[in-house]
Amino acid sequence: MPRSRDSQERPDRKKRLSVYVDPELMRLLADFADRREQSRSIVAEAAIASFLSPDADERQEAAIAKRLDRIDRSIQRLERDIGIANEAFAIFMRSWLTSTVSLPEIGKAVYAKGGERYDRFLEALGRRLAKGPKLRQEVPEDIAIGPGHQGVD
Repeated sequence: MPRSRDSQERPDRKKRLSVYVDPELMRLLADFADRREQSRSIVAEAAIASFLSPDADERQEAAIAKRLDRIDRSIQRLERDIGIANEAFAIFMRSWLTSTVSLPEIGKAVYAKGGERYDRFLEALGRRLAKGPKLRQEVPEDIAIGPGHQGVD
């Protein structure tokens, strides 16, 4: 008795799918399947299942959120470091401007001495940047400012 086509198909049997893919995508699929020692069909089925899985969107969203959190923390550290640098520079400039005496006559010796001091400053800055400690390591993350504290403005 010949079986009809409908009776031959079992509900638990996999269904055939024919698709057209770009030659480069086919090469990538074949390379991946060969490296994993799996058939192209199994790799393609897993990729389609992953793409259609509702968990895939959640995993991707979680990964993006994690990356954004990391970027946010980096930006916060940069803002903190720039704030520290600005305040340190402001304190230095205020101190320097109030403690240095203006010279009526600036000669070559004064320029030379200024150049020497600047060179020593650059050397000290280079050593500190290379070996540390960095100013941001010396400044606590959370500074509790008590009542009556006056900031430098």
